[in-house]
Amino acid sequence: MDSIQDLISQKREELKEGLLKRKKHITTEHQDYGYRLALKLCDMGHKSLYMKLAKEKPRVLLEQAFSFAIDYPNATPNKGRLFMWKLKQLEQANGNTSKQS
Repeated sequence: MDSIQDLISQKREELKEGLLKRKKHITTEHQDYGYRLALKLCDMGHKSLYMKLAKEKPRVLLEQAFSFAIDYPNATPNKGRLFMWKLKQLEQANGNTSKQS
C-alpha cells in the first residue's frame, strides 16, 4: 500500500507530464482556452474546433454556452453537442456572428 505522499507525488508527476505534452502545440491564449473547453466538455476529438471558436467568437458567449452545457442535468455523453447548440442559440439571440475584436 502506497503512502499518501507517494500518491500525491505520482499525481503531480502525471500532471506535469500532461502539461509539458500539451505545451508543445499550444502557443497562444485562445488555444489554451479552447483546449480547456474540450477537456472539460469531454470532447477531445474536436479540440481544434474549440480553439477556432475561442479565437473567433466572443468569450462571453462561449462562457454562457459552457456554463449551460456543464450545468445541464443529463448531458454526460453529449456535452460538446449541447455546447454547440447553445452557442448557436445565443448567437442568433444576440445577432452576433462576427469575429471578436
